[in-house]
Amino acid sequence: MTQHLTDLAEDLDATDPLAHVRERFLLPEGVIYLDGNSLGPLPAAVPPVLEDVVHRQWGTDLIRSWNTHDWWQAPLRVGDSIGALIGAAPGRTIAGDSTSVQLFTALSAAAELRPDRPLLVTDPEHFPTDRYLADSVARAHGRQVRRVAPADLPEFLDEHGDQVAVISYSPVDFRSGELHDMAALTRAAHRVGALALWDLCHAAGAMPVHLDDLGVDFAVGCGYKFLSGGPGAPAFLYAAERHHDSWRTPLNGWTGHAEPFGLQTDYVPAPGIARARIGTPPILSLLALEAALTAFDGVDLAQVRAKSLSLTGFFLRCAEQLLAAEGFEPITPAEPEARASQVSLRHPHAYGLIQALAAHGVVADMRPPDILRFGVNALYTSHHDVLAAATRLQRTTAAGDYDPAPQEPGTVT
Repeated sequence: MTQHLTDLAEDLDATDPLAHVRERFLLPEGVIYLDGNSLGPLPAAVPPVLEDVVHRQWGTDLIRSWNTHDWWQAPLRVGDSIGALIGAAPGRTIAGDSTSVQLFTALSAAAELRPDRPLLVTDPEHFPTDRYLADSVARAHGRQVRRVAPADLPEFLDEHGDQVAVISYSPVDFRSGELHDMAALTRAAHRVGALALWDLCHAAGAMPVHLDDLGVDFAVGCGYKFLSGGPGAPAFLYAAERHHDSWRTPLNGWTGHAEPFGLQTDYVPAPGIARARIGTPPILSLLALEAALTAFDGVDLAQVRAKSLSLTGFFLRCAEQLLAAEGFEPITPAEPEARASQVSLRHPHAYGLIQALAAHGVVADMRPPDILRFGVNALYTSHHDVLAAATRLQRTTAAGDYDPAPQEPGTVT
């Protein structure tokens, strides 16, 4: 059985059109990294750029670098680079601040664009910050939050759509890896006059996203997962061009002013996406993210998606043949069209098993109470990696070579 899987992995890797891209990442020797859906690995282009930024641009050219090295335009320039990966024309995406700040900005702007509608609708299984911030925006704007599962959203909108200001969802369930239908849910929102906001943290860089073509109103996402921009990398915000003349941002910082160096008494918003700027941009992390994005140079996102589906499909096959007998239950959909770029398995000893895998050079993560997550990134993950991880998990479980104790509070997973 294992030999058959080994032969299949070799055949699939031998015909991989993206195999050469792996060289663009500095992956540690002897480590199988399947946690890029939490923190992407270090791209090879980043260290020399940071070396130059720190020692030459900052160290030698000092404050002049805001102009001579175009630091000032970095949020817009990096935003456009991300926009190219999410189906956004130039001038519609900006990078900077955290995902939480960008989400607060987008949700608040959407609520103000629908002032007479009391409801903000979000997924009850959304990532916690998305749920918390929906509550925050609702309090700030005198609205109410309704939590509706994606599968139930069309029916909810049929019944209550005239009360809905904005829907706020992710195309990917961060626990299971299930992929929701962005196009259908965006259309359902627009049919009733609501706006659609999407959190692309688990989608940007992992698959083609067509924000302009889908008519999405707002989108946000982080820079440190599939974009590999580094720990705490700046997030991005997308706003459809049709809203650029009318949307109002909740945090009117000086860099979002139409004339930031005019130092005027009253706030006048900059045109377009630039009004989403708030404070002084974090140049070191922005330029690290900009360098990281060069890993996508010449890469076809359709090929990224095809390889991702091959990797996750192969992992599910390995799980069926190697792990089912050890008590693992896949919760990631088997249907390719409903699957993102991870495989999630349920096991009562998820935390201990993830720790044991890490001790053997296989890095993945878990989500409480019992979900093991294995993220694949088509830019550097191989089918051999997937098989080796599944084989190690099977051996570890069969031998009982792990601590079954549950996760301790406060532990980063």
